[in-house]
Amino acid sequence: MAGPAGQASAGDFDKVIVVDFGAQYAQLIARRVREAHVFSEIVPRSITAAEVRELSPVGIILSGGPASVYAEGAYEIDPEILELGIPTLGICYGHQIIAHGLGGEVTRNDVAEYGRADLATSGESLLLRGLPEEQVVWMSHRDAVAKAPDGFVVTAATKDSPVAAMEDGNRHIYGVQFHPEVVHTARGQEMLKHFLYEACRARPLWTHASIIEQSVGAVRASVGDGTVICGLSGGVDSSVAAALVLSLIH
Repeated sequence: MAGPAGQASAGDFDKVIVVDFGAQYAQLIARRVREAHVFSEIVPRSITAAEVRELSPVGIILSGGPASVYAEGAYEIDPEILELGIPTLGICYGHQIIAHGLGGEVTRNDVAEYGRADLATSGESLLLRGLPEEQVVWMSHRDAVAKAPDGFVVTAATKDSPVAAMEDGNRHIYGVQFHPEVVHTARGQEMLKHFLYEACRARPLWTHASIIEQSVGAVRASVGDGTVICGLSGGVDSSVAAALVLSLIH
């Protein structure tokens, strides 16, 4: 099954990259992607469109980060990344980067949204499909997207975030002001799965069994008819290596 921008060969795991904007969120987002059985890799915000293309991801997630896109030295991304045709999801600061970079409007709110917020959905939405029209999500921001860029449909709002979620299905670009990766957004993992499985068309093959199978296959291909000497110190790394080598004789 090929995604909108293509995907890795059948023998590889589909990959989603998480662009890290310096907050604690990137690690958690990457973990949630892997919990959905899709391989994830965290990359720095300095990554270029050419480097993204070389990684051949089926999806991109822009993480949360600093407080404002208007701050001096505010973190940005290579604008050409949003032109690659790879499904992209912006979360919190990533949501604002998408809006700001594509001609939308991000405003500095007098009232910050921190903690639980009531989200009201509207219209058709890939990310929110099948979820309650009203639900509790977790916010952590002061600035907010006031106007979505041309081509985007606003799919959800809160009292203080008029564009709490937006989508451009033609360009496969999505943004949410809240944090679907935290447990306080009760249906957040479902939203991430909608992005991974429907937008990115990622195959949920990243499982313990498949990882072991691929690793053993790689060792077998590397060793061939040769002889292997394995030194076991008793640590985690050497124990795993020993277990993989041992599997070759069974």
